[in-house]
Amino acid sequence: MYDVLAGNLIDIFAVCMLLTSVMAMASVRMRPLIRLFLIQSVFLAIYEFTIAYTQDEPKIYVMAVLTLVIKVIVIPKLLNYIMDRIKVGDEMSLSIGIPGSMLLSAALILLSYFIAEPLVSILDTAERNSLVLSFAMILIGILMMATRHKAISEVVGLLMAENGLFMGAIALSNGMPFIVELGAFIDVLMAVIIIGIFAFRINKSFESLDTTLLRRLKEE
Repeated sequence: MYDVLAGNLIDIFAVCMLLTSVMAMASVRMRPLIRLFLIQSVFLAIYEFTIAYTQDEPKIYVMAVLTLVIKVIVIPKLLNYIMDRIKVGDEMSLSIGIPGSMLLSAALILLSYFIAEPLVSILDTAERNSLVLSFAMILIGILMMATRHKAISEVVGLLMAENGLFMGAIALSNGMPFIVELGAFIDVLMAVIIIGIFAFRINKSFESLDTTLLRRLKEE
């Protein structure tokens, strides 16, 4: 009974994470997009706490705390700070409209099921069903990076894909070695800082965060 309840809770939190990725593909403004990443990271932290409690894994508790500190508090504040300093418009530039984005997201979820199903069938853990959802989150994050042209929205796509990667790592083997996890968190934070500096430079040169404008550099 306890294992069934724990498995259901884990599946619910994983589904909530995927739903935030799908909702992000329907967003046309950057601040709501950042809030969706924050909400997704909260679900990831709860997901990790639940698994840490059921599996009695102290390192996953540490991972959950790092998720709360870095992804729920630090990174959203940093992204909002960048937007406030640059004073860029909130609207996103889309290469594919919302209906097309929703259809592609649904197709990627189905593709993830066929990719991950062989692995799910051989796993015997409560979080095995999360593997399919983690693949879908990674693919949707990549899709967001490919179809949103402003630097901040591309960063959020990368971060959401990385959340899916973390969830998949936990589903496969109860997480990566602690030093790898710590290094991944530091890498993500540094990547956001570097891309923030990059965004300042784009905005200074082009008075916009649209990364397609970088083609001008090639033409010149």
